[in-house]
Amino acid sequence: MNASFSDLENKHILVTGATRGIGKAIAESLAKQKCRLVFNYREGKEELADKFAHELKELGATSAQGIMFDLTQFDQMKEAVEKYTKEHGQIEGLVNNAGLSKDGLMLRLKPADLDMTLNTNLRGAILLTQVLTRGFLRVTNPSIVNISSIVGLMGNAGQVAYSASKAGLIGFSKSYAKEMGSKGIRSNVICPGFIETDMTGELDPKVKDEYLSSITLKRFGSTEEVANLVNFLLSGASSYITGETIKIDGGLYI
Repeated sequence: MNASFSDLENKHILVTGATRGIGKAIAESLAKQKCRLVFNYREGKEELADKFAHELKELGATSAQGIMFDLTQFDQMKEAVEKYTKEHGQIEGLVNNAGLSKDGLMLRLKPADLDMTLNTNLRGAILLTQVLTRGFLRVTNPSIVNISSIVGLMGNAGQVAYSASKAGLIGFSKSYAKEMGSKGIRSNVICPGFIETDMTGELDPKVKDEYLSSITLKRFGSTEEVANLVNFLLSGASSYITGETIKIDGGLYI
């Protein structure tokens, strides 16, 4: 079910990491709300970006466009975002979804993998938000949704870097909410649990059964369920909610 929020129509929203997994479901759901969508892509992925933009328009997006920048390259990101907003108008909503995980035990953690994880999942989200903040001051009901993870709250063996980056995203979001609340800018965090994606679909059935045994609702979540929560937090229906961390995990971590 796709919950509908009429005030999202024509709202200008940027989603990072939108071409696969949870990010793709979020972008597609926002397209059905008739938003004006923007998403980032890396150099060399122009054909994929054009195809995805076309798909989003077919789903109902008022407009859809990819802009080329890497979250770990600040100058490139700043230039691309500022060029876009100058030509197309201010961004009104942001979904910091892009992320990666370099899993491994603590004793085998490589500095390069730590840097890549923190730079993408945390540093990139903070700096992109900074670039957009002056524009947020000029629009109505600006809202930021940061996609963390349940492991940012509970930790997980073999995911030291990933868990740290996602926990950091929660701290950033709360601090930003306190700093910018008087300006009318809202910031919230979503912590998904075990969500069905192409990647999780490849897991061994025994591993999936082990996860299921720990989930109160005894099923995995869907990307559409996460997308519905994102839509709510971007819309005026959540206008008195900021600084919150919302778990969507079926009762995995209570």
